[in-house]
Amino acid sequence: MDYKKFERHMPYCLECGDLIRYGRTDKRFCCDDCKSKYHNEQAKKGRLYRNKVNALIRKNYEILDLLVHEGIDSADLGEMLLRGFTPTVMTSCHRSGRHHVYGCYDIKYRMTEAKVYSVMKLKNL
Repeated sequence: MDYKKFERHMPYCLECGDLIRYGRTDKRFCCDDCKSKYHNEQAKKGRLYRNKVNALIRKNYEILDLLVHEGIDSADLGEMLLRGFTPTVMTSCHRSGRHHVYGCYDIKYRMTEAKVYSVMKLKNL
């Protein structure tokens, strides 16, 4: 009788790279520590990205809030860029007629390629 010789495929741990010698054949980690380290690192990458975006939104809000407190309803986009404004980061955007209205929390504004205008803080939130 010829029995097929079963050859087990031994996977490698995704965290440390060690050969996994026991357990299921689709096992991805050699131990619970490696599993935790791997998933914590994946979550850390997401947190770092969210923190960077939140920092940009906070900076934009500070710049726009300063304009509101100074009573300025329009500013040159170049000057705002020098202050650290990032025009591609906002908390909301919608179309109103022919214009896009952008928002940074409770501050709304419109923007062209050269100017930010109609900067105002919403009341009664």
